[in-house]
Amino acid sequence: MSDEPTDEEVVRTAAEAAEGVVFAHYDQSAVTDLDVTVTFEEGVLDVDVYLNAPDDPDPDEVAREAAETAGEAVDELFAE
Repeated sequence: MSDEPTDEEVVRTAAEAAEGVVFAHYDQSAVTDLDVTVTFEEGVLDVDVYLNAPDDPDPDEVAREAAETAGEAVDELFAE
């Protein structure tokens, strides 16, 4: 058995990390729409975050931070 995380664990870790960043910046009730799409195929992680929320802080910046944090969380998962 491999010590590597499963694809499902990678996707779940990335999605939870991205959502955590979004909800650290906004109350859940203030977020009109949030779509976190994570794929992990052949060792390649792709995270897309679409966020419709109030303009303060900038939703595009928060979405970018969420995607970066998702990648970092997955890196940590593989480092364990």
